[in-house]
Amino acid sequence: MGTRTSEVKVAGKVGNSVELMKASLGVLKLDKELLVFPVMSGIACVLVLASFVAPLALTGGWQVFEQGGAGYVGMTVMFLFYVVQYTVIFFFNSALVGAALIRLDGGDPTVSDGLAIASKRMGSILGYAVISATVGMILRMISERGGIFAKIAAGLAGMAWTLATYLAVPVLVTKDVGPIDAVKESAAIFKRTWGEQVVGNFGLSWAMFFAFLGWTGVSVALVWASSMIGTAALVPAVLASVSGYVILGLVGSALNGIYTAALYRYAMTGDTGYFDAQILGNAFRPK
Repeated sequence: MGTRTSEVKVAGKVGNSVELMKASLGVLKLDKELLVFPVMSGIACVLVLASFVAPLALTGGWQVFEQGGAGYVGMTVMFLFYVVQYTVIFFFNSALVGAALIRLDGGDPTVSDGLAIASKRMGSILGYAVISATVGMILRMISERGGIFAKIAAGLAGMAWTLATYLAVPVLVTKDVGPIDAVKESAAIFKRTWGEQVVGNFGLSWAMFFAFLGWTGVSVALVWASSMIGTAALVPAVLASVSGYVILGLVGSALNGIYTAALYRYAMTGDTGYFDAQILGNAFRPK
């Protein structure tokens, strides 16, 4: 009986995941320009990483980091990297969510609309990045310097932070509030809509997991078949495989932004838009 119940739950999750992906893809098809935001975010993140790594590599400072001798200087550099990287990510996420909300409200957004929305909230986005970087650094230090129980505690705290801030970006996009108030509002909306004690039922994550898993199978078969032919066929096969992962990553980021916007809109207005009410209502389920 227990096995049968588990099978039903898994089947339900898969079914919800498929429907959720279909609804998100439906919005993305209407506004394919939403893919531009993950592309710009990815390029900007690579540039930020290079701007931090290149000076260390050129000056030999990288060896100091590898040997753990950077001390407070190393922690400061790491913190600054987190802040800049988070700022970039949150900025383009805000642009994506802002544009998605325009579509869900019946409008026809452009890339410029999304960037304009994010630009107006730049101060709050930077503040939110500083808060997130601080939390990330603290949890990392607890995990690295403590024992097994510290790692578990850091993991649980990280999960709680993720849930509490899940709707922080939509709050920043739609309300003229500071980063602390955005975190508080996100946690309050989450608690009011999905309850105090929840476990994430991230349907979209399940859908993307199966998409990546399926592409991995295709890639392995493609590379193996190409290797039988020769190097001339292997190189294009590898490039096609890598390109597939990049495309899936970009699409997944866009779908996640659309989904977050839909969840926030549902929590605030009860309007489901292109989504099924039951799927949004069960986005997070009671323990």
